[in-house]
Amino acid sequence: MNVAVTAVEIKPFAPQNDEACQQRIRAAKEKLGDRLLILGHHYQREEVFQHADCSGDSLKLSRMAAASNADYIVFCGVHFMAEVADILTRPDQVAILPDLAAGCSMADMANLAKVEKAWRELSQVLGNADEKITPVTYINSAADLKAFCGRHNGIICTSTNAKNVLEWSFSQREKILFFPDQHLGRNTAFTMGVGLDEMVVWDFDLPMGGLTEDEILNAKMILWKGFCSVHQMFHPEHVDRFLEKYPDGKVISHPESSFEVCQKSHYVGSTEYIINTIRDAEPNTRWLVATELNLVNRLAQQYRHENKIVQFMAPTVSMCSTMFRINASQLADVLESLVDGKVVNQIKVAPQEAEQALLALNRMFEVSP
Repeated sequence: MNVAVTAVEIKPFAPQNDEACQQRIRAAKEKLGDRLLILGHHYQREEVFQHADCSGDSLKLSRMAAASNADYIVFCGVHFMAEVADILTRPDQVAILPDLAAGCSMADMANLAKVEKAWRELSQVLGNADEKITPVTYINSAADLKAFCGRHNGIICTSTNAKNVLEWSFSQREKILFFPDQHLGRNTAFTMGVGLDEMVVWDFDLPMGGLTEDEILNAKMILWKGFCSVHQMFHPEHVDRFLEKYPDGKVISHPESSFEVCQKSHYVGSTEYIINTIRDAEPNTRWLVATELNLVNRLAQQYRHENKIVQFMAPTVSMCSTMFRINASQLADVLESLVDGKVVNQIKVAPQEAEQALLALNRMFEVSP
């Protein structure tokens, strides 16, 4: 398949009237036809999400990118998602992120230099870390960290397949270094029977992660001190107040939420799990949801006709400032540039890095249900 482009640019975009943008997007999509695939993460704002050809969480969208025959993969998500799309697609396909500043604060809490330093320090205590520890990075991480896992016989996980990935990881070695999100690692491992006393938090700003040699030696899970800023907004007292007011209500939380919130929740699972659980619930039910606001609002609208009341857990609005960055104007400009034969805001992972990251991604696919 040939991709006919005349230039690759990085382009800033200016906002425009929303309805005009919607018309521009529809017109450009029609002109590009099957040469274009727009992937939309569930956390995107509605003005953008409505144009997605495929929607889903990180695992689902990764598989869609890998299976696509389109020339252009326009990812309405964040930077690490577009990197995964580039890694998984053919060299002649182009991955594009409408706003290059769309990132992830959690992913930024772990970088290659800090992870490599941690690996060296763990080796000082354990001997060769490659023989004792399986590195596991959440898909919410940069491509170079996925490559790190690839070359150290590690693996990648999503919130959907975390349990399967941890089971595989423990079958390889006795310990896991899990980054960048401590909460997904803790919540998943606990459901597998790993005690809280077998988990330690690695503070990447302190020598030896702020841990003693005995703490490292006795730990099964070494959790990076990272977190999602949105899911940090949810607290156990939010659950308590909801259930006090609505004793028959149901609480469902994403595992990026704290251990205390997840323990008080009736259901805990990935974005897709949350969507499917509320979709399949009986009419006339009330739900308190601990995840990103755009998704919660979309579910509230979608199931209002069944009298399902879906509400956001935090009493204050908490939007992901990076997941929320892409707007209709940016998407319209990207697509019109493609119509004109120009690629803007392309995401390209270096070949060696992509090759190593692909090793870890393929391990993830092999163990994923």
